[in-house]
Amino acid sequence: MKILYNWRRTLLGLAAASVIGQCAAFSFGGAEEAVIIPPPTLDEKTQARSETAIFAGGCFWGVQGVFQHVKGVRNAVSGYAGGTADTAQYERVSNGDTGHAEAVEVTYDPAQVSYGNLLQIYFSVAHNPTELNRQGPDSGTQYRSALFLKSAEQQRVAQAYIAQLDAAHSFNKPIVTKLETYNGFYPAEEEHQDFLTEHPTYPYIVINDLPKVTQLKQLYPDKYQAKPVLVKAGQ
Repeated sequence: MKILYNWRRTLLGLAAASVIGQCAAFSFGGAEEAVIIPPPTLDEKTQARSETAIFAGGCFWGVQGVFQHVKGVRNAVSGYAGGTADTAQYERVSNGDTGHAEAVEVTYDPAQVSYGNLLQIYFSVAHNPTELNRQGPDSGTQYRSALFLKSAEQQRVAQAYIAQLDAAHSFNKPIVTKLETYNGFYPAEEEHQDFLTEHPTYPYIVINDLPKVTQLKQLYPDKYQAKPVLVKAGQ
């Protein structure tokens, strides 16, 4: 929504100006509770040493922050997927009319963490897959729950897992995650990369996203790594 976008943009400017503490009075709802779910009964079969997957689940700050703490993840980049290159800018995407979703491109080592493992964390911790075109305080199609599938194997695993979770009534409502064809990923602006790590006292992060990292550590200790894999560290 335009009002919410303006608040996020204003506070982002304040964060960049190193006055994050002045924003503490603002509230943006609260973090979604993690849901304990079983692992997928079907998982990817690959001999590749590196794979990539695209996850959209609300504001990319939190989704990126979660996956950066997953063992086997080599990189997690915030960006835009679902639209075209000419509209892949934060201000345009925030209008909600570009077809883009805020998304995260995850590069991972399948020998350490599978696509199915990442899906389990995505559905359980990173976001609420039963919310349609919104996550927490953010609403609009740019915050939709979506998987941008890069292969037939990813589609097979994702479809089977959603069916498995729905059949088991793992959530109190049906999963609304869209399975979308991958047509490109566009990295977000530099200020959005590693945002959770760089601004741990930013009110939006404190309220909505840091609890997700804590839940990742608590529910999946074997998949959690304390030191995040940062985008800017590799530049």
